[in-house]
Amino acid sequence: MADVLVRYFAAAAEAAGREEESLPSLPTVGELRGMLIERYGDAMARVLASGSFLVDGVVSRDDGRALGSRVDVLPPFAGG
Repeated sequence: MADVLVRYFAAAAEAAGREEESLPSLPTVGELRGMLIERYGDAMARVLASGSFLVDGVVSRDDGRALGSRVDVLPPFAGG
């Protein structure tokens, strides 16, 4: 499998300490979620608890969704 570009925004970037990185591709959003929590700890777990993923331009909170070549990690946004 090819690597996946993971981009972090706002609180997710703060938790990761970077704005983007290339990670070994995993099959699903759920596996990526687990890897990010293991790698970045409680701060990332808090972001992901109510945040979402943008997988190749499509918003997803479904842990079973297949990953693509780019994933954006989005914190929860306020407003309406």
